[in-house]
Amino acid sequence: MSNREKLKRFFNLFTGSSKVLVVINADPDAIASAMVIKRLLWRKVSEVCIAHFNKISRPDNLAMIEYTEPGLMVLDDIQKENFNVFVVVDSQPDHNEQFSGFCFDAIIDHHPISFDEAAYVDIRPEYGACSTIMTEYLKSKKIKPSARLAAALMLGIKTDTSDFTRQASLKDIRAFQYLYQYADNNIVTKVERAAFTQEDLDFLGRAIRGRKVINNRIFFHAGNVSKPDELVVVADFFLTISKVNWSIISGVYEKKLIIIIRNDGLRKGAGNTVKEAFSMFGSAGGHKTMARAELDLKLIRKKIGSVGRKTLGDWIISVIEKTAGKKIE
Repeated sequence: MSNREKLKRFFNLFTGSSKVLVVINADPDAIASAMVIKRLLWRKVSEVCIAHFNKISRPDNLAMIEYTEPGLMVLDDIQKENFNVFVVVDSQPDHNEQFSGFCFDAIIDHHPISFDEAAYVDIRPEYGACSTIMTEYLKSKKIKPSARLAAALMLGIKTDTSDFTRQASLKDIRAFQYLYQYADNNIVTKVERAAFTQEDLDFLGRAIRGRKVINNRIFFHAGNVSKPDELVVVADFFLTISKVNWSIISGVYEKKLIIIIRNDGLRKGAGNTVKEAFSMFGSAGGHKTMARAELDLKLIRKKIGSVGRKTLGDWIISVIEKTAGKKIE
């Protein structure tokens, strides 16, 4: 089915009186994709609101919000009953329990298919970024993106493909080339330079001192953390170390064990590994080179008896060593 045919089906979800809520787990790709929904529905519906449930603390994400002005709202501040159409982009409803309170009318995503029950579904796992799908939507409708929107979509593509070195397809490259002619590249530069806060550097220093390297895999369990995004910063950084081909970084946040995994893409996929290792304890999944788990500490305690910092760290190592494998897929 062509993008034009898909969009006809998408627009059939709405009327002029529709009040639309786009729910996201905010990161550059999700923010940019939600901005496109707002642009596509401009003057076609009564209202479009973008709401996120996660805490946004990474300096690059905060900079993107400052410079692209997507108009985000915090989900807890939203009255669900004020809306009658619900859309999720760059995620699927089973990716996080925060999505469970909604019956989504549309799901648009690029992650492996795990939940496709909605009136409108467009999930393309072969794409590196949801922003690429949304760029194709704009092109199909012959809508020229604003300089801010094009910059946001470029950042979404660059972030989720790690500058075209991870999960990138020719579709992503072509979308990026198209956006480049319209984008304010000063926004892209400013956002990409906002990489670390002083707190991030302090946390990274702790991780460097506390790291464990086993079979070319680097592990660090931080214990309690105040910002899960710090785990992502460390996971990405550690994969740049020579001869390290897996990075497994974890911490406890709001009574959940968060595990971030990165690998070099030459071995068993990170998404398959995290699903095999941890799905019985909560949500777990991702792509070949990047994955995330958010696990219930109560279930883990039943399994291993204690959830102290050292016990959790040792348990994660033992489970990953059993499931990560060494062969190239």
